[in-house]
Amino acid sequence: MVTVGVLALQGGFSEHLSSLRKAAAHISSTSPSAPTFEFIEVRTPEQLARCDALVIPGGESTTLSLVAAQSGLLKPLREFVKVNKKPTWGTCAGLIFLSEQASAAKRGGQELIGGLDVKVHRNHFGRQIESFVTDLDLPFLSQNGDGVRAAPFPAVFIRAPVVDQILTDKVGSIDDKLESTTPDLAVPVSKDQSDAPKGKVEILATLPGRHASNKKAASGSNAGADAQEVSPKGAGDIVALRQENVFGTSFHPELTDDVRIHVWWLEQIAKSCR
Repeated sequence: MVTVGVLALQGGFSEHLSSLRKAAAHISSTSPSAPTFEFIEVRTPEQLARCDALVIPGGESTTLSLVAAQSGLLKPLREFVKVNKKPTWGTCAGLIFLSEQASAAKRGGQELIGGLDVKVHRNHFGRQIESFVTDLDLPFLSQNGDGVRAAPFPAVFIRAPVVDQILTDKVGSIDDKLESTTPDLAVPVSKDQSDAPKGKVEILATLPGRHASNKKAASGSNAGADAQEVSPKGAGDIVALRQENVFGTSFHPELTDDVRIHVWWLEQIAKSCR
């Protein structure tokens, strides 16, 4: 039995639970030898301790951070992600929460768990009214050995962040096409960045086109000497990435009927449990 938790403090946790159950049913029907999955809501350190993997859903990242602190979950979450290195997936606000640094934070900043050695730009595309849905090419969904390219994924972006700086020189991507860009001011907010993961940051997807032309997040530079500023595929914004046990997406897969990303992530967990 593999227990997968969804942090249920705020945001779209119920939608993730529904998608995870559908994904588990698909895996069970196609892979009889796959492990059995159990899904639980996580609101306390005791519930987190039961989990083999965790989803941190979208919502409002500042509120998420505040409620996690009030619930005594910040330290257990950091240990879960960065010490025990259990599989963790953050969507939208969850991606912010799992990043080592964030720009465009509210006054006073916010507590972050860390785990992804990147800096994100909050609300990169603007306010709620500027939310959008677009077909996104996700090459990692095609890595099943049959050579068939996966159909585009209907990605829902709602006040979404993007990764605009990678804070390590260990970088890779699906197509290995990386180009430099000038990032926004990096604001360190993760408490224990010395524990940042040292594995390669894998760029799994970028958003090309008109949405990526927003240059607000690319003005000015105050990056450290050890930071590598990258943007794959020219002006594309990084919207999905992985570093060791941590996976992050800028968009909301749980708000669609397409459960392919949830299936892929559960399959990664199953492989790690073998």
